[in-house]
Amino acid sequence: MPGIDESRQFIPLKIAVLTVSDTRSLDDDKSGATLTERIAKAGHAVGARAIVTDDAEKIRAQVKAWIADPAIDVVITTGGTGFTGRDVTPEALEPLFEKRMEGFATLFLMVSHAKIGTSAIQTRATAGVAGATYIFCLPGSPGACRDAWDEILLHQLDYRYRPCNFVEIMPRLDEHLRRAKA
Repeated sequence: MPGIDESRQFIPLKIAVLTVSDTRSLDDDKSGATLTERIAKAGHAVGARAIVTDDAEKIRAQVKAWIADPAIDVVITTGGTGFTGRDVTPEALEPLFEKRMEGFATLFLMVSHAKIGTSAIQTRATAGVAGATYIFCLPGSPGACRDAWDEILLHQLDYRYRPCNFVEIMPRLDEHLRRAKA
């Protein structure tokens, strides 16, 4: 059975939260607030928080800065994953991924379908790894952020979660960058 192994020590991560929106500010960013509250409640640290407009270059620049920051372990974005003309988060960030996390999109779709039925088909949630940093791109609704955190990320970002989790493989995420050239 999957679950928490109490014999293992919790390892807090530093998580950056990026809200992608043309209309939100820190004062009315409910999705970003939902994520930061849950991150802190789980025992992790919010290493940074920002809001950028639905502009691929701005989204990419902010996430690249966090990837380059050795203090940031995880980036979670919220917003810009739909189908409207301004929704460009996947297009902005997927080219940065060294490895895509296909299972995240599938699992998020399953979680969403259980909550909102066939409306879940409207998500383009995605995830990957870049520069030894996990990146998760979530829809812009507080409900979607809550579901992704509570049902997936809370567990996978906890070193105590068994049978496996993302934290235990973090030291090896950049091993391909350290290999000698053949």
